Amino acid sequence: MESISSRINKVSPSLTLAITNQAKAMKARGEEVYGLAGGEPDMDTPEHVKQAGAAALMAGFTKYTAASGIPELRDALSAKLKADNNLSYDAKDICVTGGAKMACYMAILSVVEEGDEVIIPAPYWVSYPDMVLMAGGVPVVVETTEANGWKMTPEQFEEAMTPRTKMVIINSPGNPTGTVYTAEELEALGEIALSEDIVILSDEIYEKLVYGETKHTSIASLSQELYDITITVNGFSKGYSMTGWRLGYTAAPRPLAEAIEKIQNHTVSNACSFAQYGALAALTGDQSFVNDMVEEYDVRRQFMLGRLRQIPNIRVVEPQGAFYFFVYTGKLGLKSMNLCDKLLSRYKVAAIPGIAFGNDDCIRLSYCTSLDVLAEGLDRFEAFCREH
Repeated sequence: MESISSRINKVSPSLTLAITNQAKAMKARGEEVYGLAGGEPDMDTPEHVKQAGAAALMAGFTKYTAASGIPELRDALSAKLKADNNLSYDAKDICVTGGAKMACYMAILSVVEEGDEVIIPAPYWVSYPDMVLMAGGVPVVVETTEANGWKMTPEQFEEAMTPRTKMVIINSPGNPTGTVYTAEELEALGEIALSEDIVILSDEIYEKLVYGETKHTSIASLSQELYDITITVNGFSKGYSMTGWRLGYTAAPRPLAEAIEKIQNHTVSNACSFAQYGALAALTGDQSFVNDMVEEYDVRRQFMLGRLRQIPNIRVVEPQGAFYFFVYTGKLGLKSMNLCDKLLSRYKVAAIPGIAFGNDDCIRLSYCTSLDVLAEGLDRFEAFCREH
């Protein structure tokens, strides 16, 4: 239709959702599918969180809230950011949003104007470039390499900058690679952003999912100067298995926080009222769920790493965070979409094509499923790789 915005016509459908929906349709027809495509924890939301949300609903907390969220939750988030991330944000600097995805989009909208460039390291989370396009900006993709652990170097960042660069997106721990930047690496990138006053969007949604000796660092905690140019995004979907609750948040210096709140005022009004009480319980209640989930996922991570290293004609970088492996499959002679189609239709294994993340020679495999499913799915993936 001619009436559809040219901006929207630039945006691609989500390939991650397309593959997931295809796998669900196969299951609905009674087919056995081994799902290694998942982007959400397979554990249920903690019981005390569900009870808090239900209690708020039954108590009548079903009306509008303040645009940026209920005061109790914003206070709890302020305390959390201080305790966990060494970040001092007043409750007024925090906006509770309808998921971290919405938080990212509102952060981009608050900064990016028509024609502004946003640097995005690839592999990237599928929605970043399209969010930039919808905001009228220009995504500038920086190709990272396996050899460097899928991390953007300061030299690459500097080379990609132009006078139009307005923002850089850093996702650590990262989707789809599980990459975790060290404090030293973040500081080096931050120095370059500071040199040209480039706003940093720090997406930390996988913060709690780090393994072994790996530590998560919030880039805004490294100096007051970096704090002043950073929008920190986080949420409850991954760490507390609350994907369907749609709750995220931004934390930013006051001028940026006020801009984000304006956008929220004129779009969704506020995040779901009674769900916010569930988020409050998640933050202030028993944290053993998080620890148990990390331990379980680390077992699966180690199992998957061992199996993938036995499979011929592929390569893999050990992930330090999140719950994905980004597997190099270029030697198999198939582009990622074709590979995932064949893998699903012939071997009943669901995976996500790397082209969705900006790399057509890789696929993403998730360990958000049981060890039994992982074992069978990886056996089938190995058979596929040996056939090709």
